[in-house]
Amino acid sequence: MKKNTIILSIFTLMTTACAQETQKQKSDTIVENAQKIAEENDVRIKEKAEKALAFCKANNYNTDYCILIDMKIHSGKYRLFVYDFNNQKIERSALCAHGSGTGDKKSTGDQPLFSNEEGSLLTSLGKYKIGIRSYSQYGINVHYKLHGLETGNSNAFKRIIVLHSFTPVSSDEIYPNHLPMGWSFGCPVTDNETMTYLDTKLKVTKRPVFLWIYY
Repeated sequence: MKKNTIILSIFTLMTTACAQETQKQKSDTIVENAQKIAEENDVRIKEKAEKALAFCKANNYNTDYCILIDMKIHSGKYRLFVYDFNNQKIERSALCAHGSGTGDKKSTGDQPLFSNEEGSLLTSLGKYKIGIRSYSQYGINVHYKLHGLETGNSNAFKRIIVLHSFTPVSSDEIYPNHLPMGWSFGCPVTDNETMTYLDTKLKVTKRPVFLWIYY
């Protein structure tokens, strides 16, 4: 009987150790995947920043900074980036909601859909010129008009696609949760602190600022 008890104890210890090792391997894999994704995102940002600077120089836009929004990044993680051209680095990162869509074309947190159609309530991908400052009923009560520069976002201005904030948007990452659908009808929507920061910069710029939404 004593021998059986010892064997059972050894088996229990081995099973526990095996389970702990499996859990550790899973945790290590999650961390490695997260690091890989972060590295890929950094590469994408730098590549876009280089192209953005070339565009700004060629079109007499502000060459101090631009705004990059990577819609491939999880909506609960920072995906709006103010990129400092002079120091070649991200100056500020923030959450950004994507358009919810309507009818049979609805976005989810995991899979945003995109459209240039009026009434679609979806985000339009592409390059934008940030236009004039105006009143918003949301967030800090300030928004900036957006002018689409490509065929994929040419209707942005008449769709009233604007850069603005919405008070419920967190200033911190909320991953693994997603930003709820319905917080954006196509506009790039960020948090109040980030919008206040952007407003301070945008309202004094002498040349138009470049914004790029990509996937």
